[in-house]
Amino acid sequence: MPVNLRGRNFLKLLDYTPAEIRYLLDLSADFKRKKRSGEPHRYLAGKNIVLLFEKTSTRTRCSFEVAGLDLGCGVTYLDPGSSQMGKKESIADTARVLGRMYDGIEYRGFAQATVQALADYSGVPVWNGLTDQFHPTQMLADLLTIEEKLGRLKGVNFTYMGDARNNMGNSLMVACAKMGLNFTACAPKELFPEQWLIDEAKKIAAESGGSVRLTEDVQEGTRDADVIYTDIWVSMGEPDSVWAERIRLLQPYQVNAAAMANAKPTAIFMHCLPSFHDTNTTIGAEIAQKFGINEMEVTDEVFESKQSVVFDEAENRMHTIKAVIYATLC
Repeated sequence: MPVNLRGRNFLKLLDYTPAEIRYLLDLSADFKRKKRSGEPHRYLAGKNIVLLFEKTSTRTRCSFEVAGLDLGCGVTYLDPGSSQMGKKESIADTARVLGRMYDGIEYRGFAQATVQALADYSGVPVWNGLTDQFHPTQMLADLLTIEEKLGRLKGVNFTYMGDARNNMGNSLMVACAKMGLNFTACAPKELFPEQWLIDEAKKIAAESGGSVRLTEDVQEGTRDADVIYTDIWVSMGEPDSVWAERIRLLQPYQVNAAAMANAKPTAIFMHCLPSFHDTNTTIGAEIAQKFGINEMEVTDEVFESKQSVVFDEAENRMHTIKAVIYATLC
């Protein structure tokens, strides 16, 4: 049966079937081919989209802007100080105003309830650029990258190391379950995902041929992995006071040469970025001075290694977001 996503929201991968995700990945690969060959694809000329950002970003903003412009859309960017949403105007009222002016709305911010409210009231497709709970556009980029590098998705042994109950841990577990990968969360028990989501992911994995497991053991978690993935230890919006505890909990789960050596020789390293793999950032320098560590979730050796595919992954944000915009507006 042909896949038709016109008018759909893209809030979390739990809402999408494996066939629909497969369609978006194939569409992404086609748009990537068109982009690289210089083939015009302004299929949405005359459409307009708005990007609502409560949390700033490099990759999400640039990916949505370039994707929209490549497709022929007009693009409006509203930063955290350029909108009255949630301050002088409710989310519902904002949604109803923007839905009359724009054909699609992207939101990047904090609560999943906010992006859901935009979808409930706007009357146009809404795309989740990140919330505290889920990050679905990143998932498409990650899946596309894995398939490009390893030639398959089903049966891939995927290990996520770090804070497994943040938006990346949640989303990667769901994405792997949907597409038949063997997902392992390698993390301290205090940072495992919520039990309801683990149960749901295991149910989905049983249908797709994948699997879901959680372990605190780094040796067990990284053994024979095809992919080792990590994310920053403290997310945007969390207070500085959590750094000490997060470093204490997660330092044993740093992706380093030993972790990569325990994986398959063909294993790849992935990270959604930004990454604190050195002290060449303000936060990296501050943490080094305060806690005496020069590398956090991944060592510079691994980040800069031939196994690292983080910049291919970053580029794929643009191609996969383009697919989402096109599929839901065309």
